[in-house]
Amino acid sequence: MRVGAGRDLVLTADVIAPLVDDPASFGAIAAANSLSDVWAMGGEPRFALNLVFFPDDQLGLEVLDAILAGAAKVCAAAGVAVVGGHSVRDAEVKFGLSVTGEVAPGELWSNRSARPGQVIVLTKALGTGVIGQAIKKGIASPDATAAAIQSMTTLNRDGARIGRAHGVTTATDVTGFGLLGHLRNILRGSRVAATIDLAALPLLPDAKLHLAAKVCPAGSRANREHVAKDTAWADGTAFTAEAGEGDRELIASLACDAQTSGGLLLCLSAARADACVDELREAGLPAAKIGELHEAGGPAITLR
Repeated sequence: MRVGAGRDLVLTADVIAPLVDDPASFGAIAAANSLSDVWAMGGEPRFALNLVFFPDDQLGLEVLDAILAGAAKVCAAAGVAVVGGHSVRDAEVKFGLSVTGEVAPGELWSNRSARPGQVIVLTKALGTGVIGQAIKKGIASPDATAAAIQSMTTLNRDGARIGRAHGVTTATDVTGFGLLGHLRNILRGSRVAATIDLAALPLLPDAKLHLAAKVCPAGSRANREHVAKDTAWADGTAFTAEAGEGDRELIASLACDAQTSGGLLLCLSAARADACVDELREAGLPAAKIGELHEAGGPAITLR
């Protein structure tokens, strides 16, 4: 929203159901997830409202207190003031934030300004959907659980700050539509195509292991079906809605995995990409160059 006086606003809201058992961790994940939309547009979040859906006839209010405390800790770390909220009695726990952020005029990132020749950088590892499903089934290892929670509670603030310093023109956060789904939105908006190097994708521990064992959320399977018609293998093999056998098929499915509080997908010049990745890694992010953009023509997404 353009409000004048050299000040533009970014407004967003996001609510999710629990992925983990610990209420404080859930609150932290939900808050980080909600704040990410502002950073993905090149802005800085300033204020937030809690959005609470809670079965107080089934769970004690100490559970809600822990959820709110986890979210408040993340918001405090991000410099975001929680100024109020709204609660609804509901049969299922859900939580998120409505966030107001600021962006300087002319510095907004959209899906429409990616350019041929740019490199695509991903700032976080993939696999939170699969690991979240494994957590629900009680089969995720403590290490995999901890890695997923750490990833989902890591703010995208540094990714946005570093990307801005290196001339990013377009960005998105990787959430429910998966890497390829959110990438496709950029490709359509900017009228370009992309080639993705699957071997370069950072993955969470045990993500491939659980996916190979058919542990996969329904949303991730739907994501692959939705992008299949716009995707092709570089060697000419048909990319299908149903995953085939082999390592590359597993990684391709993880590129479709529905993420919660995933990383940023950044589009920037090839000349700045290496320095950007180096700085992102120095900030503790498992960033990687994962592909490049080129003129539209043929499949929107080519996998190699």
